Amino acid sequence: MARFKSADKKARQKRRDERAARRRGHEESKKKKGALREWVDAMVFAIVVMIVVRTLFFDLFRIPTPSMENSLLVGDYLFVSKLHYGTRTPMTLGVPFSTWYVRGVELPWTRIPGFTRVKRGDAIVFNWPAEHGKPIDRKMHYIKRVVGLPGETVEIINKVVHVDQEPHPLGDAMQQEWYVYKTGDRVRLSRYRLEALDVNQVDPTSNPRIERIRATPVAAQEIGTWPYVDRVSPAIAGSGGQYGAHMYPGDRDYSPDNYGPVAIPQEGKAVTLTAENWPVYEPVISTYEGYSTRVDSSGFLIDGERTDTYTFAQDYFFVMGDSRDNSEDSRFWGFVPMNHVVGKAVLIYFSWDADGSPPLFGQIRFGRLANRIR
Repeated sequence: MARFKSADKKARQKRRDERAARRRGHEESKKKKGALREWVDAMVFAIVVMIVVRTLFFDLFRIPTPSMENSLLVGDYLFVSKLHYGTRTPMTLGVPFSTWYVRGVELPWTRIPGFTRVKRGDAIVFNWPAEHGKPIDRKMHYIKRVVGLPGETVEIINKVVHVDQEPHPLGDAMQQEWYVYKTGDRVRLSRYRLEALDVNQVDPTSNPRIERIRATPVAAQEIGTWPYVDRVSPAIAGSGGQYGAHMYPGDRDYSPDNYGPVAIPQEGKAVTLTAENWPVYEPVISTYEGYSTRVDSSGFLIDGERTDTYTFAQDYFFVMGDSRDNSEDSRFWGFVPMNHVVGKAVLIYFSWDADGSPPLFGQIRFGRLANRIR
């Protein structure tokens, strides 16, 4: 009898042990699933926060070309504030931060009021207006500096930008091309001294006494003091010729260095349409304001109605690169509409020189990190 009780007790204990083992296994499984769930939840939360922040508050942008040198360099990574001019709500339905979107579906959008207006001198990021066939927010991103505001008239005279007839000389950190007149045929500009001034482009000309450089005004002034240099003067491109058909508009005898005058469209401002200004404003009215346009022997037609005036529905801006002779900007493709403006570039958060040495640490431009953009 005792043997039966002992066997029964052992069987009950075995069953208890098995149940306990199953509970432990279940708890361990729950712990593993709980840890995975927490990790997934954290990732989802981080992605949602990133989407919300980058959609509403700021975006990230990398400088891909040298058109803004020496102010901004290729490989600079920027914070772009959407709050300054007001956040533009999404215009299309697609995957955030990717090139994929639902074609043919455009969302009703608005611009949330910002705390400032676009100002002259601002470095702005915008969707490139000249890229046609895509919704606005899916066009390529560009960065340029605002030189002309709505309602102003821009003219470039021998490389100097004039706004409403007031000259605006090149900034100290901007650059353009110059002719360096040397004292003799055999004189060579010191590459070491040029590199110390961040002058990396030097080209010969047909005259052995003259070399062409790309430099800031500060560097050009310094080079002009060298004992074997007679003088340094701006390299000015002639009008028309190779440039005429590539400028905006294409029917003028303009060049990148002698351009305009061109009046910038302004929201609510009516203009009288003439044969002279029609080539300037017709692309704006048809492409950015969305009306059909035509001109015949009797005058101008907008959406089939004959008229000699037009009132613009939004503001426009005239922008240029800080490297004036290495920039495709408003001189070539026209104005930037306000609905194409993404935001204001405010800070360099990282900078990478792909040609730097030694690798890695020599490629990080530590001196540019956290620099405000002026």
